[in-house]
Amino acid sequence: MIDRRLLAVLAAVLTVLYPLAIWFGQGRVEPRWLAALLLLAALLRLPSLAISRVARWAAAGALALAMCAVWANALLPLKLYPVLVNAALLAAFGYSLTTPVSMVERFARMREPELPAAAVRYTWRVTQAWCAFFIVNGALAFGTAMWASDAVWSLYTGVIAYLLMGLLFAGEYLVRKRFKRLHHA
Repeated sequence: MIDRRLLAVLAAVLTVLYPLAIWFGQGRVEPRWLAALLLLAALLRLPSLAISRVARWAAAGALALAMCAVWANALLPLKLYPVLVNAALLAAFGYSLTTPVSMVERFARMREPELPAAAVRYTWRVTQAWCAFFIVNGALAFGTAMWASDAVWSLYTGVIAYLLMGLLFAGEYLVRKRFKRLHHA
């Protein structure tokens, strides 16, 4: 039996490389065959389906996009996958804001189980920031899928979006260090 962590890593790698694979395959391979990448991404996430309702909806969405790509032999459904990923992450992070423990607080408690009240408020704000990121990133992924060239779509979803995500991670890390200095000193 394959380890769930290995499947999660493979799914993450495929998700990161997906836009570039679609771009390189476009014009060389029919979209219905490129849809196999999307099917593989959904299959690699099967072990997480029992854990998360969002994962089940994301997998169903990926399967629907793949079926549309196969049926119409069209590239557009495949280009909408990053939009689906952002929507799923927005749903997970956004839903957590309606519960007592936000998504970022869950991550924070893995490293520091006893969080002070100020840190809980901070994690709430960071979760909101990630929700805003997923909205903007998803909208840009949608816009490039619908109205930009395949090269621009691939550049945005395969490079720029990850750089922006990295900037958000790095910026939040710096703010968190400052926050800890001010509130945990």
